[in-house]
Amino acid sequence: MSQLKYIFCHGLSGWGEYDSQYQKMPYWGMRNGDLLEKLRAEGYECHGATVSPTGSAWDRACELYAQLAGARTDYGHAHSLKYNHERYGPDFTGRPLISSFDDDTRIVLLGHSFGGATVRLLSLLMADGDEAERDATHPKDLSDLFKGGMEQRIFAIVTLAAPTNGTTSYDLYQDSSFDVSAVKIPAKYRLLAKMMSMGTSMKRDGRHPDDYANYDMRIDNALALNQKIRTLPDTYYFSAACTSTVWNEDGTAKPDETITESLYTRSSILMGRYKGKTANGFVIEESWRENDGLVNTVSARAPLGAPQKQFDKDHIEKGVWNILPDYPYDHMSFQGGLIIRHDPLAFYEELLGIINQL
Repeated sequence: MSQLKYIFCHGLSGWGEYDSQYQKMPYWGMRNGDLLEKLRAEGYECHGATVSPTGSAWDRACELYAQLAGARTDYGHAHSLKYNHERYGPDFTGRPLISSFDDDTRIVLLGHSFGGATVRLLSLLMADGDEAERDATHPKDLSDLFKGGMEQRIFAIVTLAAPTNGTTSYDLYQDSSFDVSAVKIPAKYRLLAKMMSMGTSMKRDGRHPDDYANYDMRIDNALALNQKIRTLPDTYYFSAACTSTVWNEDGTAKPDETITESLYTRSSILMGRYKGKTANGFVIEESWRENDGLVNTVSARAPLGAPQKQFDKDHIEKGVWNILPDYPYDHMSFQGGLIIRHDPLAFYEELLGIINQL
């Protein structure tokens, strides 16, 4: 087997190694320095993909595939018509993310936050392609991604603080039974939350409103996406959730401000108090109150209903989500933190070492 290629996919409003911003502030590592460069120095082949900061899981998956294949992004004929945008996107011809991408290639896809949905959907398309695209497109004009048959190239998938089953940080605003205005939030946290929302807001460009990340991260929509994405039987799966809240005596949760970025404090407080029901009737119980500032801890552990078990380094199975112990830091800790710095190098060294031994 050839050397494993570790492909890191950023989350909402993130950036990768194709972006000039990465040189100034690497998404993977932040102020601690380039995490991927450190891992490369230890012998791991690591690459940081660049996908649409606010695009849907589908669009981001297509862009990630184009980077792997060294090709122009093809969002698909059927998809582009349905969601009212151009069929083709960024062109990576002549500048692929990795040196080779064929049936001898073995990749490990690591997705932070919404990058988790991105890499999981990519795995489905690589394995099964897409029937709607095959029906709508002449075979000579069809992207290899929508043909499928590339399942064997995916050695492992890792999700990191990913809203795998959605996040109540979006849903709680849509539930009329929950009065957001009744929750007291200190003024400084309201201001910081507003600043953060400006950086993560969807940049409308005429496409259908369902073709954005914020649609895919709503709980009902995330669960619907999970129904489509099967667990591949010959792929290793790992997930790690973050937790930066503590429980109150009344059963609500609040952020531990020593480890929670102040940008996330407002959302963490709201999520820590919320319970309710989605439009489709999914019940948000008290267990969903534990969070990392942006994502519910329970949501990040594994897709609901998928084969899963707690991580056991002596019994790592394929086709099963191996759930790592909850990481006791906030949502940005897997990046390296911003105001609250945290160096995750030891976490990745251990994880990649485990995967490499497989």
